[in-house]
Amino acid sequence: MTCGWVPKLDLYVDGELFGSELAEVEAHLRACPTCAADALSRLQLKRMTQAAGHRFSPRPEFRHKIAQSIERRPRWTRRWAPAFAAVAALVLMLVPAAVWLQNLRNEQALDELADLHVSTLASGNPVDVVSSDRHTVKPWFQGKLPFTFNLPEMQTSPFKLIGGRLTYFQQSPGAQLLFEVGKHQISVFIFQNRGELSRLNSGSSLSKKLAFNTETWADGGLWYFVIGDASPSDVHALGELLRNADR
Repeated sequence: MTCGWVPKLDLYVDGELFGSELAEVEAHLRACPTCAADALSRLQLKRMTQAAGHRFSPRPEFRHKIAQSIERRPRWTRRWAPAFAAVAALVLMLVPAAVWLQNLRNEQALDELADLHVSTLASGNPVDVVSSDRHTVKPWFQGKLPFTFNLPEMQTSPFKLIGGRLTYFQQSPGAQLLFEVGKHQISVFIFQNRGELSRLNSGSSLSKKLAFNTETWADGGLWYFVIGDASPSDVHALGELLRNADR
């Protein structure tokens, strides 16, 4: 039987739901594995469609400049001009194409983490170790990860630690911590900072990604990625707590 929430999934994927309506859909996704899988599939299809829609072509200014150059050349060279123009256009196209491909890889990497966050929220068992005590959660990862990390004291903050789980990203193990603020849940991913991840760093940058707010930074040989549907200020505040815990 078709779930009555299906018509709202496209609106959710496009980031067109707000307030109580957004909260209701997200609560349903956590309780309905079928809709959660459907939403994840729609997210992936949207990204593939956006990637396929990019095309590269010389700008009109470049075409005009080539045409003027051809007119100024001696007549005997003009028959070769189209070939030279084609080669020049190809060279100019390859540079932005390479940049775009790198940006696309970066976006796909962050999309993968967003998918992990959505899958966690949709799971009946979102965390492997359930505890709000940092002294319970942190030791649980010992022996499971090739690195250690610090967790902040949460008692005086609006955030509540729900627990953590072992996760994998680009074939490397990492920690996924789940926090709650108000009615919103935020995932914190922690991995060893490698060359591939360093390209995703932009200092401490806050960005809007689909229906989520995200923040990423590197510190002490580790790479952090915070993502959730909480407000940008809440995502940033949690990031500040984590950064101060490492100092």
